[in-house]
Amino acid sequence: MKPKDYTEFEATLLASHPPSDWPEGLKALWFDAKGDWEASHDIAQEMHNSLGSWIHAYLHRKEGDRFNAGYWYRQANRPFSKLSLEEELREIVEFVIE
Repeated sequence: MKPKDYTEFEATLLASHPPSDWPEGLKALWFDAKGDWEASHDIAQEMHNSLGSWIHAYLHRKEGDRFNAGYWYRQANRPFSKLSLEEELREIVEFVIE
């Protein structure tokens, strides 16, 4: 079952794995929040939709690759984020939870 809000999402970070019944996007965000960029990227890369592109954009922005991030923001039909990385992570998590 998906968390009801960001605070509940953060509480799951104490676990060693995300809940298996979560959607792929939420799992990708969970791995990123745990500091596992590679696992997060592997999931986002296989998500062929606008959410996957948005997560992919965020991850490349976090990596410092503005060019690649820009491409993925365009694929997601979203402007290049001006939020802090922490704020954008929260924004995407809340979007997925809704």
